[in-house]
Amino acid sequence: MIEPKENPYLINLRKEKRKILAIQLVLLVSLLLAWELSAKYGLINSFLFSRPSRIYQIFVQYLLHGKLMTHIGVSVLETVLGLVLGTALGLIIAIILWWNATIAKILDPFLVVLNALPKTALAPILIIWAGTGIKGITVVAMSISLVLTILSAYNYFQQIEEDKIKMLKSFKATKWQILTKLILPSNFPNLITIIKINIGMSWVGVIVGEFIVSRYGIGYLIVYGSQVFLMDLVMMGVIVLAFIAFFMYAGVAAVENKFKSKRG
Repeated sequence: MIEPKENPYLINLRKEKRKILAIQLVLLVSLLLAWELSAKYGLINSFLFSRPSRIYQIFVQYLLHGKLMTHIGVSVLETVLGLVLGTALGLIIAIILWWNATIAKILDPFLVVLNALPKTALAPILIIWAGTGIKGITVVAMSISLVLTILSAYNYFQQIEEDKIKMLKSFKATKWQILTKLILPSNFPNLITIIKINIGMSWVGVIVGEFIVSRYGIGYLIVYGSQVFLMDLVMMGVIVLAFIAFFMYAGVAAVENKFKSKRG
């Protein structure tokens, strides 16, 4: 049986992806090596900038003692809760605004003002209102992604072609049917984009909240390390944070790609 030849375009696409990944890995290793050697031979101050080998040592130390997983678990829980609550509540409010134009007009100036306010500056107030600990920090993370979700989702809903809506109405479609059969399905890629953005925004809220009140979490490790001038701990916290945020983003991107492949 003769097997069909694979599409040359797909072969070249995979080669290009592998090439880009290889270059990225080489660049990362080169940067780490340059950092390590610069600190070792005194080109940079290792007290201020630390070095990869020392960061790895403190990472292993915290990991073996179980402290690191506790801090990571707390931060991830706060971030996921803030992300889910902020995105879900924001989407519900955006649907209400799309559903009722009068409410949208009434709330529009208030939403614009809220969006313009620096959310991190409101963190102390929100924590006082909601309480310290996971609850307060989750509220901070949620508030940062909430307004962004409302405005972005509502704008996406408004961009649906009016002709498509009129066509559905001509078939006696109800507003609920227009929402569930046209508005939401058409905006699925846009909603994924909102979630991607909200991952970073939620992490900002969590880290700021942990800077202020928490005794656990990656933000606490970073601020504690800076207070005792232990840059190894600070840099470890930043790197761990970057990796977790990347994997969360990659997870959402994988869902997006799976959806695209099914539609394709």
